[in-house]
Amino acid sequence: MKVKVILIIVALAAMILSGCAKGGATKVEETITISSPAFKNGETIPVKYTGFGEDVSIPLNWENIPEQAKSIAILMDDPDAPIGTFTHWIIFNIPVSKTGLPEGVPQEAELPDGSRQGRNDFGRIGYNGPMPPAGKVHHYIITIFALDTVLNLPAGINAKTFHRALHGHILAEGKLVGLYKR
Repeated sequence: MKVKVILIIVALAAMILSGCAKGGATKVEETITISSPAFKNGETIPVKYTGFGEDVSIPLNWENIPEQAKSIAILMDDPDAPIGTFTHWIIFNIPVSKTGLPEGVPQEAELPDGSRQGRNDFGRIGYNGPMPPAGKVHHYIITIFALDTVLNLPAGINAKTFHRALHGHILAEGKLVGLYKR
């Protein structure tokens, strides 16, 4: 009986260690600092970056990307949407040499630096800003991910595919929350 227990413990330890050795990234304690010159965390997103304004993407800056990162990805969601979480932007395979994105990233599937953009829940490629119905304040969560890989995904993917691809590859992340109410 004792031998079986010991063998089970050894087998479990081997499985855990082999999973780590195969490069399956596990989330580390590091946190990426993400900010925007357009608004501070927890403040209102200026109309310019919404569907009621120019609807250009929000300028972003970040720091503290882990050295072992191979790419960066960004997701912008509205969890307060009446139909459930609504995706406003997916951009991935951003080179780790970058420390930010400018205002007005073109709504193109693939950008000159190799970054690719997914399809948002408006059905469009790239960024489309807040356009909530009148009423309550909505929280727009911009999450940045440092990944241990360059994602082997085509441009135009949806949020579900994006989330599946992130699994096991996140080294660090950070969040910036903007508010908007109509």
